[in-house]
Amino acid sequence: MHVSRALDELEEKTLVPEKKVLYQFSARGHDLAQILLGSRLTNRNDAACGYYRSRPLLLAMGVDMADALGSSMARAGGYSDGRDIGVVFNYPNPGGPTALPMCGGVGAQYTPTAGWAQAIEYRSKVLKDENYDAAISVVLGGDGSVATNGFWAALTLATTQKLPMLFYIEDNGYGISVPSTFQTPGGDIAANLSGFQNLHILSGDGSNPQQSADLVHQAVEYVRAHQGPCLLRLKVPRLQGHSFQDTQTYKSADFIKMEWARDPLHKLREFLVPDLMTVSEWDQLGDTARTEVNASRIEAEARPVSDPARVTRHVFHEDQLQERGGQWSEGYQAPQATLTPLLEGQRLNMVAAIRRTLDRELEVNPRVVLFGEDIGPKGGVHAVTLGLQEKYGDSRVFDTSLSEEGIIGRAVGMAVAGLVPVPEIQFRKYADPAVEQLNDCGTMRWRTNNRFAAPMVVRIAGGFFKCGDPWHSQTNEVQFVHSPGWQVAVPSNAEDAVGLLRSAMRGNDPVIFFEHRAMLDSASARRPYPGDDFIVPFGQARTVVEGNDLTIVTWGAMVERCEQAAQGRSVDVLDLRTLMPWDRAAVLASVRRTHRCLIVHEDLGTAGFGAEIAAVVADEAFMELDAPVARLTMPDIPSPHHPTLLNHVLPSVEAIRNKIDYLVGF
Repeated sequence: MHVSRALDELEEKTLVPEKKVLYQFSARGHDLAQILLGSRLTNRNDAACGYYRSRPLLLAMGVDMADALGSSMARAGGYSDGRDIGVVFNYPNPGGPTALPMCGGVGAQYTPTAGWAQAIEYRSKVLKDENYDAAISVVLGGDGSVATNGFWAALTLATTQKLPMLFYIEDNGYGISVPSTFQTPGGDIAANLSGFQNLHILSGDGSNPQQSADLVHQAVEYVRAHQGPCLLRLKVPRLQGHSFQDTQTYKSADFIKMEWARDPLHKLREFLVPDLMTVSEWDQLGDTARTEVNASRIEAEARPVSDPARVTRHVFHEDQLQERGGQWSEGYQAPQATLTPLLEGQRLNMVAAIRRTLDRELEVNPRVVLFGEDIGPKGGVHAVTLGLQEKYGDSRVFDTSLSEEGIIGRAVGMAVAGLVPVPEIQFRKYADPAVEQLNDCGTMRWRTNNRFAAPMVVRIAGGFFKCGDPWHSQTNEVQFVHSPGWQVAVPSNAEDAVGLLRSAMRGNDPVIFFEHRAMLDSASARRPYPGDDFIVPFGQARTVVEGNDLTIVTWGAMVERCEQAAQGRSVDVLDLRTLMPWDRAAVLASVRRTHRCLIVHEDLGTAGFGAEIAAVVADEAFMELDAPVARLTMPDIPSPHHPTLLNHVLPSVEAIRNKIDYLVGF
């Protein structure tokens, strides 16, 4: 408690005015109960995810003071090597409880923590790892965060699955300036959830030492006994503004005085002195804490600013393994692989090829889990997972609630816990509610300076089929390419789908695996199954057709159309296969030989991925060009429903052929 208060005071009175700390959030008032909670996290596989006022919890979990202070000062080392705000923390803590990588968005911490809780159950019951038998997952949030989608998604997940998860709600009455009555009726989430099934609810005063200790003990022991999830709501005073800049003018003077009367440090002193310690002993503790904090300040200020040359490192896995997350950090060795496909056997459509690959990876790797809406008994709305739950059981292939944020968020927690989650999003448009979780997952390795990573494979169906519409036919792959940390695969045929999917599931980075609806059963996309050991490395384009007069760069469903359009013409058709990374070298080598470039894709033209390719070609091969770099794309409209309208706006074989002739004759 004294250390936490001394750190807050040092930042507010010295480091913020000196502009050595740029974001400061005081924990005064929240500190006592957090420290009591942190002291109860004793299992090496316990995990907690907090938010911007959770430094006392970290201190109780053993985070070094100089690391905490140096991170606030954005110095080298610490939580992020200066890449992230100091209150956005993480703590791998080998051999002890983990502080999961915190997210900057309010409420984004809930579903990854639920994913860790589900991983506890999986590793204990399916993998038979006794080290997880009594572990728990704890998420911290305030009264404002209980209104977020993430809270409700995690609550649904934890209660329907009876997960070992503690929802620790610190209710200080305000979300910045908005009263808690705007977040939940009456401002009491515990009362409002009293009828929620499979949820043990506790509520009390977080400024009262004895009551706080008792309630924290009850909550932790209930969850640790695997009786199900618990929600503990503690009323606490927020003794400073939301942040250093917040003057709290929205609070009356009487209200602020009432809050200070509830100061848990003052109440703790009353509780301990003189019954358990003397006044001088209490004062000595405070003096010792301030001395240690000042020493930590000297150590933190001696740390340099991180070398700017390093700031682009660790977006993706490089040569050094992350400390926590994924299977590689736990010693995984992938089975033998080959780049040479088998060329025998029955031709399979993409649905059967993807299903067979998932089947094989489930068979050889017990860490693999598949989940999403309708993927269980139904086998998925596209039939890709048909029969897999029957074969592997509902602990490894299972349905989820209708919450894309919950699907991706839980996958993040499961991946950090060492599993290989393969969540499915039914249609590309349905990924939009999960964008925050997708973005946070992608940046995890970079913003923790390679301390954490969450490798997973997100399967997403999209694009047109027999018809279109604004809800099921979107592509927009470029959004994922523009999200740092995600690899993006867009196979156009069954063979590449097998190789790319297997590479993704055995890799060490998060992957978006895009399954184009028009290709799932297309005759042109069918190939013999290339074998259980076949992989396709990311970032290597495939030459579909060879020629000399023009280079066509394409991917997905447009590969088929470009191949047809190239008949009777001397054209290089390159199927990129992956958009992140994409094969710049192959594209530039082809353009330098043909001296012309046409980019064809289904996505919208403005700011589509073709614009990136065109910019690179113009920048690096301009002097080699005999014609302008051209694009054929959808116009900037949603996908229309009627087939006649859809075919009018999609790049057609005829339109591609005409563009080839125009550029060759330019």
